[in-house]
Amino acid sequence: MAATELCELLSTRDVARGTPLFHRGEPGDSMYLVEQGCVCISVKDADGHDTSLAEMGPGDFFGEMSLLDGNPRSADAIAKVDSRLAVLPRDDFRSFLRKNPDIALGILTALTHRLRRTDDLLRHRVSRNLNEEEDARLTVADRAADLLAEFGGSWKFIGAAVAFSLFWIALNTWFMFRPFDEYPYVLLNLVFALVAGLQAPIIMMSQNRQGHKDRIRADLDYRVNLKNELLLSEVLRRLQAIEARALGHSLDEMEFGPDD
Repeated sequence: MAATELCELLSTRDVARGTPLFHRGEPGDSMYLVEQGCVCISVKDADGHDTSLAEMGPGDFFGEMSLLDGNPRSADAIAKVDSRLAVLPRDDFRSFLRKNPDIALGILTALTHRLRRTDDLLRHRVSRNLNEEEDARLTVADRAADLLAEFGGSWKFIGAAVAFSLFWIALNTWFMFRPFDEYPYVLLNLVFALVAGLQAPIIMMSQNRQGHKDRIRADLDYRVNLKNELLLSEVLRRLQAIEARALGHSLDEMEFGPDD
């Protein structure tokens, strides 16, 4: 019965590839269901780059968020290929949900899944922007410190130090008539002490910068988690309102009968 009623409210629209269906900030006047083709939902980030949030195929619906909360569109929708869409106007959408609370629950469930996916996407996007921003701020000295710290904490450095020591000892013990650093190799000890003295502050500089990045990343993760909590709270509030409406409708039918 609900499916028949919904089909009577829908109108069909054929769109060509690349046709924009709506843009972010526009008022929402209808919801779309994809019968054939594919529609790309995207947003522009702070850098002006297009970020794809989802691709809607046959059987998927989109554009319902602005009809539920009355706010403007939150993303752009563009036909990725030649598509056929079913369009449901705002007024028909609201009246249909009032009569079919189970359909409303299904829409809110799908909306919750999309919000979770968007939060995951934003989390990775925020991390990537942080790394790009930090890389852009690095000076030549910072890059040199990172390279030296990476080399100083590797097996390559240990192997190079051992090979250099053996070469130094062999050179001053067997291959030179007048060695410049005789046993107990005081000059060699001085070289290694100098390397160790310089290596420690270089590694500390690299670790301090990494600690700064970790603090920023932790703050961004907190903001994303807070946004996720607020969005889920809003979804739960709407689910409770629909459940209360459905319960009241059921009580009315029990009291007066379905045909009264």
